[in-house]
Amino acid sequence: MVSEVKHKNKRKQRDLMILFAFIAIVVIVNFIGAFVFKRFDLTSEKRYTLAPSTRDLLKKVDEEILFKVYLEGNFNPGFTRLKNEAREILDEFRAYSNGNIQYEFINPTEESLTPEEKNNVQRQLFEKGIIPEEIIDKKGDKTSNTRIWPGAIVSYKGKEAVWQIYSHQALIGVSSEQSINNSVQELEYSLTNTIRKLQRKRKPEVTFLDGQFELDTIRRYDFMRSLSEYYTVNRTVIKPGVELESLKGSDALVIAKPDSAFTDKEKFIIDQFIMDGGKVLWLLDPISINMDTLNLRGFSIGLNRPLNLEDMLFKYGVRLNPVLVQDMQCGMIPINIGFKRGQANIKMFPWVHTLWVLPDGTHPIVKNLDVIKMEYASNIDTVTAHGIKKTVLLRSSRNTKIQPSPARIALQMATLPVKESQFKDGNQMLAILLEGAFTSFAENRLPTALRTSPDFKFIEKGKPTKMIVVADGDIAANDYQRATGQVMPLGYDKYSRQVFANKTFLLNCVNYLLDDEGMLQLRSREVKLRMLDKKKIKLQRTKWQVTNVVMPALLVVIFGLVQFWFRRKKYRSA
Repeated sequence: MVSEVKHKNKRKQRDLMILFAFIAIVVIVNFIGAFVFKRFDLTSEKRYTLAPSTRDLLKKVDEEILFKVYLEGNFNPGFTRLKNEAREILDEFRAYSNGNIQYEFINPTEESLTPEEKNNVQRQLFEKGIIPEEIIDKKGDKTSNTRIWPGAIVSYKGKEAVWQIYSHQALIGVSSEQSINNSVQELEYSLTNTIRKLQRKRKPEVTFLDGQFELDTIRRYDFMRSLSEYYTVNRTVIKPGVELESLKGSDALVIAKPDSAFTDKEKFIIDQFIMDGGKVLWLLDPISINMDTLNLRGFSIGLNRPLNLEDMLFKYGVRLNPVLVQDMQCGMIPINIGFKRGQANIKMFPWVHTLWVLPDGTHPIVKNLDVIKMEYASNIDTVTAHGIKKTVLLRSSRNTKIQPSPARIALQMATLPVKESQFKDGNQMLAILLEGAFTSFAENRLPTALRTSPDFKFIEKGKPTKMIVVADGDIAANDYQRATGQVMPLGYDKYSRQVFANKTFLLNCVNYLLDDEGMLQLRSREVKLRMLDKKKIKLQRTKWQVTNVVMPALLVVIFGLVQFWFRRKKYRSA
C-alpha cells in the first residue's frame, strides 16, 4: 500500500513538473517573440513571404503611414477573399515596419449614414481617384446589384495617394474570379508602389525621342501612361543649335520605332548621352512595311529601313539584320476565303509574321513573364565589344524561317498549309541587354582639333551603363478604335481578344535600366489561388456540405469516445 502511494506521488510530481516546464517554455517563447518577428510560410508559392526589397522599404519607414481602406461590408465570397487578403498583407507590412503602417477599414455605405452623407462620402472617394465597382450577384431567380469602393486613401507626412486594391479587366473578357485572382496576386506590388510614390522625392526622367517619325502619341499612349506612374515622362527633339542640351536631365531615353535616318550629329548626341551614363531602350524595325497597302490590297513588300544606326550599334556590340523572322508559334488573322449566300466567308488562319514569344530566361526582366506579341520582327546578332556583358532576353521558338529583304508579304499566304520542314532556322535572338562601359562610336573619327579642344567635351570611354535593343518597334504600340477613339491596352490583340505581356516586359526593361529592381521582384511574383469548380459545386453541393460540416464534428466525437475509453481502461487497471 505504501509503495502504491509513493508511486502515485511520483507520478503526480512528474505531471506537475511537465506542466511547469510547458508553462515556462510558453512564457520564454512569448518573451522572445516580443523582440523577434518570424513567420513560417508553408504555401508552395510563398504567398505570405514579402520580397527582400519590400522588407528593406518597410524598415526605412520613419513615420506613420495611415491606410483608410474602403473595402468593408458584406460581399460575395470573391470580394470577401480580396478584403481578407488585403487585411493580411497590411498586417504583414505593419509587422515589418515596426508599427509605422496603420490601417482602418471603413464602410462608405454604412446604414447609419443618411443618403446625403453616403453621396458626399462616395463623391469624395471618386474625386480622389478610387474607382467604384458594381457587383452583380445572381442567386436563383434573384439578382442583386451592389456598388463597392475597393481602394484606400493613404496618408504620409501631409501627402495623400490612392491604393486601388481591385483591378477590373472586363475589357479582355476575363471573369470576375480571374480579376480578383490577379488583384490578389498584385497586392504586394500595388501596395509597395503606393508607398514608394509617397516617399519618392525625385522621379527619374524618361524621355521619348521624337524627330524621326517614331510611334505617334496615340500609338504609344498606354506605354507612356504606365511609365508616368513611376517616372517623369516627356518627349524631346534633338534641336539644331542646342543639340548638347537636348537630352540634359534625362535618365533614360526611349527610341520607339523611328522611320527615318538619324543624322551624324543626332547620333553623336545620343552617343555622348550614353557615354555620360545615360540608359537607352532601342525599339527598332530594320524592315519597312506599308501596312495600308497590305490591308487594302492584301500584299506588300518589306524593304530595308535606312536608320543610319548600324555603325553605332555595331560599336556597342549588336547588329540588327534586315530580315523578317517567321515563326510557327504565331497568332491568327481573319481571311475572307470567298462569299457564301452573299456574305463574306471569313476564317482564322495562322499568321507566321505575328510571333508569340514565350520568355524562358531567368533574368529579372523576363522571369515568370507570359507570352509577348511581336509583329514583323527582325533578329539580332552579337559582335565583339570588349567589356560588354550581353544577355539575351527574348528568343523565337525553334521552328523559324528567315525571310531576307526585299520580302514579299501576301495575306493569302496564310491560307496555305504551313510546312514544318521549311521552318528549320532555329531560335532567333529578338531582344538583348547590354551592360558595361561602352566605347564611343565616334572614336578615332573626330578631327584632332575638335577632339583636343578645351571648349569641347568629348567622352571616348563611357561610364558603366545599360541599354536594351529590341528588333521590333511595334512591341510598344497599342491599338485604338478610330470610331470611338478608345485606346486599347498595350499588348491587346483584336483577333484573339487577349492581352499579351508587352507592357509588363517594357516596364521591366525601364525598371531594370533605372536600377529599380525592387519593382521587378514584385512584378515577377506569382500567387496561385485555387479556384472552386462551379460545376462540381452545383452537382455535389450536399456531399461537400456534409463533408465540411458533419465530418469534422463526427471526428471530434469519435476522438473523444476513444480517449474516454483509454482513460477508463488505464485508471481501472491502476
